[in-house]
Amino acid sequence: PSGLFGMSSSHLSYSSAAAASSKLLAGLGVSARVFLCLGALSAGASVVFSAAFAHLPVFAAGMPSAVQTALSQQQFHALGLLLVGLALGHRPASRALRVSGGLMLVGLVLFSFNLYARHIWSFDSFRALVPWGGSAWIAAWLCLAGAFVRADAPARLG
Repeated sequence: PSGLFGMSSSHLSYSSAAAASSKLLAGLGVSARVFLCLGALSAGASVVFSAAFAHLPVFAAGMPSAVQTALSQQQFHALGLLLVGLALGHRPASRALRVSGGLMLVGLVLFSFNLYARHIWSFDSFRALVPWGGSAWIAAWLCLAGAFVRADAPARLG
């Protein structure tokens, strides 16, 4: 019997999808897999947070624009982490790519998670670090651009 688009059900099985995924990831280094995993987890978490925040009593009157901004920035930078992971799959020795991914993670904590904590739990102790999170994201994108500009240069270890 034919399934979706004339494919047999065996083509659509979980095991074949897992095998294809495993084959795709087999050639990737640890750094690439870490950033791909963190990007996927961050994207998933942003969906969970968005849904949860819509039902929190603290946001009964509506979600503050700062929290909406934190969510959209988390989603955007989750894609950035995925991009870093994919790029590391091609240039595993690129320090600029690893620094870019690290800065995206720093930005996520200092900006998005900081704003979540401030608006959900009224935890305001690290308010001054929010702009540093944005600065980390800017630096991350500059590092990523630098890595792409230097893409023709030989990769260095270290």
